[in-house]
Amino acid sequence: MINVSNLSKYFDDFCAVDDISFSVGAGEVLGFLGPNGAGKSTTMKMLTGFLAPSSGEISIMGFNLKADLLKAQQVIGYLPEGAPAYADMTVKASLRFIGEARGFSGADLQVRIDSVVAQVALDSVLGKRIDNLSKGYRRRLGIAQTLLHDPQVLILDEPTDGLDPNQKHQVRELIRNLAKDKIVIVSTHILEEVSAVCSRAMILAEGKVLFDGTPTALAAQSDFHNAVTVRVSRTTEALLSALEALSVVKKVVAGDSDSMTIFPTEGQPILAEVNRVIQEQACQVEELHVEVGRLDDVFRKLTLTPTELEASL
Repeated sequence: MINVSNLSKYFDDFCAVDDISFSVGAGEVLGFLGPNGAGKSTTMKMLTGFLAPSSGEISIMGFNLKADLLKAQQVIGYLPEGAPAYADMTVKASLRFIGEARGFSGADLQVRIDSVVAQVALDSVLGKRIDNLSKGYRRRLGIAQTLLHDPQVLILDEPTDGLDPNQKHQVRELIRNLAKDKIVIVSTHILEEVSAVCSRAMILAEGKVLFDGTPTALAAQSDFHNAVTVRVSRTTEALLSALEALSVVKKVVAGDSDSMTIFPTEGQPILAEVNRVIQEQACQVEELHVEVGRLDDVFRKLTLTPTELEASL
């Protein structure tokens, strides 16, 4: 497991991470979310030992980072933001260099290289120089380097940043497969990544944890959770009034082309009541959709001040 207790990091008088605590177990994919400057990358650098905390304790697979830093780093695979690599090396040479730095040699090294090349689909570019690779292949190479020593813990900073939709899908599938027997922490600013990859989401802002739970629980905090968007053949005042009169309905917002969104009171299910009213009003439904919740809506509510939130509407 990863155990973090009362972790803080100061840069002079600036508090980048403010007394956070959490644990992560095998099989979990934890997504760090937050606006720029929230403390995500600083936390990840402390988890990998690249930054020393100002206070607090970190334990990785039973190794305390203060007492057993090198042993902890041996079980960690870390992909920094930007996936740095030596541009004049070929992909194969780069993987060999990283493998040798990790202590592999001979047949064992080749087995590890072959394994990660197959996992990340790098076989077609093994002979290419890194400075001639596309951004997508550079990202794949970074992930391959992270996996070379088959670590128990993966810490990935923006692993799909800059990738096209097909490449994002491939990387997300890889992360899901790796999570079956590893601990994975992913830092991202892409909200869709949470529902696509993560089993757990943690939102940070100004160095503090504002939310820690499942993506489903996060979506449930949205004003759109269980809201019903419907488009009928013709919107009438009678229909709008009947919907607004329902005790389970908080408000009705009219849209374009005879569409409307009906928001529930306290996020409760309202589909059955809404459907009953539509039928009583003899309106023909052309399109209907029940929202699970919008992550961008929750993210803004959690990370913006009331004044900032009002100004953004």
